[in-house]
Amino acid sequence: MSPALSHEEIFAGRIAADERIEPKDWMPEGYRRNLIRQISQHAHSEVIGMQPEGAWITRAPSLKRKTVLLAKVQDEGGHGLYLYSAAETLGTSREEMIQALQSGRAKYASIFNYPCMSWGDVGAIGWLVDGAAIVNQISLQQTSYGPYARAMVRICKEESFHQRQGYDIMLNLCRGSGEQIAMAQDALDRWWWPSLMMFGPHDAESAHSSRSMAWKIKRQSNDELRQKFVDQTVPQAEFLGLRIPDPKLQWNEERGHYDFGEIDWEEFARVVAGDGPCNAERIDHHVRAHEDGAWVRKAMLAYEERHR
Repeated sequence: MSPALSHEEIFAGRIAADERIEPKDWMPEGYRRNLIRQISQHAHSEVIGMQPEGAWITRAPSLKRKTVLLAKVQDEGGHGLYLYSAAETLGTSREEMIQALQSGRAKYASIFNYPCMSWGDVGAIGWLVDGAAIVNQISLQQTSYGPYARAMVRICKEESFHQRQGYDIMLNLCRGSGEQIAMAQDALDRWWWPSLMMFGPHDAESAHSSRSMAWKIKRQSNDELRQKFVDQTVPQAEFLGLRIPDPKLQWNEERGHYDFGEIDWEEFARVVAGDGPCNAERIDHHVRAHEDGAWVRKAMLAYEERHR
């Protein structure tokens, strides 16, 4: 009679068999902590990411554009809700995650620490930032943790709308006046490299990538996802008639992929560490909004308690 398998062996077998891990299943503490870090960071990114575009809702150039942008920003808030809820199934609380964000212990996507200075930037964010998010999030639909994978299904559908609305803004600018074309090119010039940084450091230099890959939390590496994004985005820029701001960008026939220049990793580290153009502004705004909404949370709890 063979000895009974340990919890670790059963868990490893389920991961190898591509089974989903659910909240009540046994899991290693490292797996749980890694998931809380990644899912909460993802949630923070969605919520902080509402700020750059939210500031443009009242300045959008038409009622249609205002309506579409309002819907998009609302979607991002919903994505944060799905993801915070998924993280809570791992034993952490919303309050703990928010406190970690506001204290600087938790990170969010570095790209949201750059200023959104023109209507062209709104288009570039939708096209590039949400385009990069889709590349990453499609693979997360197959992540090993069930609540995270299921949240990503709806998020990916909505992100595809976000990417299309951004590209539509860029397309209209590129069909417009010389000034509008210049606005689109300027936005691409400033958002291209931060968009590549979104995928994180090279795999060999990532503190969490190897374990996340082994546990199938991540299905593709940072460099694989970044390459996929470049390959799909360059033809879109060519269709727009815009120039990618990378003199080393060229098609590699042998590899079947685009070669591209090296990212400024010093800038990436600086922004992630809190020294980006808008780091302090983004967190200060989040703190104010959270404090302003305290009475709503108290009222909801009082209502629930009364009806309980």
